[in-house]
Amino acid sequence: RTGTCSALSALATLHAPVVPPLPAFTLAEDQELRLQLQSLACGKIRVLNKTPRGRDVVDGDTFAFNEELSHKARRLKINSIQIKETAEENEQTTERVFNDRQYQIDAGIVRIMKSRKTLSHQLLTAELFAQLKFPLKPADLKKRIESLIDREYLERDPSSPQIYRYLA
Repeated sequence: RTGTCSALSALATLHAPVVPPLPAFTLAEDQELRLQLQSLACGKIRVLNKTPRGRDVVDGDTFAFNEELSHKARRLKINSIQIKETAEENEQTTERVFNDRQYQIDAGIVRIMKSRKTLSHQLLTAELFAQLKFPLKPADLKKRIESLIDREYLERDPSSPQIYRYLA
């Protein structure tokens, strides 16, 4: 009897004496309702029978409770089908993750430079790659180092531009 609200409401409509139009009854978005019905009718455990048979839920499909459903488990786990992320959403997610990680990169650079005081670019990046647990690009590290130089946490050595010094 456990499940998402929209999945349970989709099941409840099948037991109602008079079934109103589904989106109005469940107050769910059309796409979400289709995904819930698809997971109930087209998954491993078919709680609903769908006619015509097929993987996709389209307008005009009819659903009925599967009277022949029997399972040895008392509780059934029905996996819900996830919406595919669009390229634009994927790009926005990647950007948000990078923005969140900027602070971790900055903290790692400051932590390393605080303990070493002076370090070359190659050694700093090698230590950052070893210390940080997520994948990063050298160009992103360079941007963060430049940002710390602008904010006066670090400075370049006047004799060698590849060496950074920590400013306390």
